[in-house]
Amino acid sequence: MSHAHLEPVKSFLMDFQDRLCAALEKEDGDARFHEDSWTREEGGGGRTRVIEGALIEKGGVNFSHVFGHELPPSASASRPELAGRSFHAVGVSWVLHPRNPHVPTTHGNVRFFIAEKEGEDPVWWFGGGIDLTPYYPFHEDVLHWHRTIRDACAPFGDDVYPRYKAWCDEYFYLRHRDETRGVGGIFFDDANEGDFETCFAFMQAVADSFVPAWLPIARARRGIEWGERERDFQTYRRGRYVEFNLVYDRGTLFGLQSGGRTESILMSMPPVARWIYQYQPEPGTPEAELYRDYLRPRDWLGEMTEAREGEQQAR
Repeated sequence: MSHAHLEPVKSFLMDFQDRLCAALEKEDGDARFHEDSWTREEGGGGRTRVIEGALIEKGGVNFSHVFGHELPPSASASRPELAGRSFHAVGVSWVLHPRNPHVPTTHGNVRFFIAEKEGEDPVWWFGGGIDLTPYYPFHEDVLHWHRTIRDACAPFGDDVYPRYKAWCDEYFYLRHRDETRGVGGIFFDDANEGDFETCFAFMQAVADSFVPAWLPIARARRGIEWGERERDFQTYRRGRYVEFNLVYDRGTLFGLQSGGRTESILMSMPPVARWIYQYQPEPGTPEAELYRDYLRPRDWLGEMTEAREGEQQAR
């Protein structure tokens, strides 16, 4: 039963890693991904791919498939139905830290988990999502990002995008900072409602929406001039990325708890980050605009619709 579920998902994910890396190499120019294949002593392994180029200062696209006879107690404590089950976890995760501060950092992952026990039905679910972390505000970029994701979700129900968009806003909220990590996207976990084929198709749609969502933004912003001021702000805001991943991120915590490969798990960290004591942006600057208008949950597409309706009524 597990192979009927696992094999098509694994095949898609490995192909998706290949396609995503090819698209990013083409966009970056001369840079190529370096692949590091690895094995996990307890079971499984993966392909870690990293790139350093003109567009992407540090990026990684990881495929992993780990399995074992039993989850560690720390990982199954909140899911007692998983106790005593063997498991497989397969997924692709990617993080891109661009060189130009006007190009947003972005993160995504798609994953599948299945746990089995003889004589019982398997427990399985999909998870994943994509999110955007700009350092400088471009309203049209945020609208393009959310519109592309909404359109990918649309075939699966009108409630899917708003539900998973809200989950993303909540998930990527840094409570100790009272701000969001960026402008969101979608986030989903434990997705097993309905049949396997529909859930699998949704995961594929999320993965395939990433390139058309992010690459046009990168193309539009990579040529904007920047200097020390913008670089300083970029590296300061990257510190928030580090804080989230080490304090809240489920994938990071699960990977470390389950004995995953530390180098691959922490690949998501930016190459350079900094912390400034009690930093405050200067009023009237783009940095202040980011804090004021972008680092909080917003109904980006709903606000756009309301604005258009207001303009039509005014005419």
